[in-house]
Amino acid sequence: MEVLRKIFFVLGIILCAGTAFAQSNTVLQKAFHNSYVNEAAKSYSAAISDINPYYSDNSYEMNLRLGWLYYLNKNYPSSQSYYSKAAALRPGAVEAKFGYIKPLSFLQSWDKVLDQYQEILKLDPQNPQANYWAGIIYYNRKQFTPAIARFKAVVTLYPFDYDGNHMLAWANLMAGKKAEAKVYFEKALLIKPADESSTDGLSRSK
Repeated sequence: MEVLRKIFFVLGIILCAGTAFAQSNTVLQKAFHNSYVNEAAKSYSAAISDINPYYSDNSYEMNLRLGWLYYLNKNYPSSQSYYSKAAALRPGAVEAKFGYIKPLSFLQSWDKVLDQYQEILKLDPQNPQANYWAGIIYYNRKQFTPAIARFKAVVTLYPFDYDGNHMLAWANLMAGKKAEAKVYFEKALLIKPADESSTDGLSRSK
């Protein structure tokens, strides 16, 4: 009998915990639903207020959600703080890292932006978005060798992509590789005939 009492006691605890979890999850679902409704109405402060009463520092979903809402509300320091927490909670996910890049870009924290693209590329080396925008940062810094590598990764996956070919051409031209630049400018002009930038680049690569 003593054994049965212990078993029923443990089962009772499990049942109560499961019921409490289900109730808690229902409350969170309602909070997120209300937050989405307010976001759709562009009431971003209200959408934030829907989540805040239930905020948990260890919740990836809440940190991600608040990072996005503070970004929409143009509170970029708060947005980066929540996105940073989300990225730390799920280091193997690229989702939060891409989100984190948004406020960092508005704050012009380009070193941190590049760090996030590099972290994404460690997880997903062929990611076209991360490769392209990391390439843009390198290009703007006149670091043409790494820029070429990033743009080439885009063109390898998307050979008929205008942006990839266009920037790969310019990076090669700026690196003094006129023959390579000419090839990619000509490809870019097949995709976007008479484009002024590619036409100008092609004339310089002859």
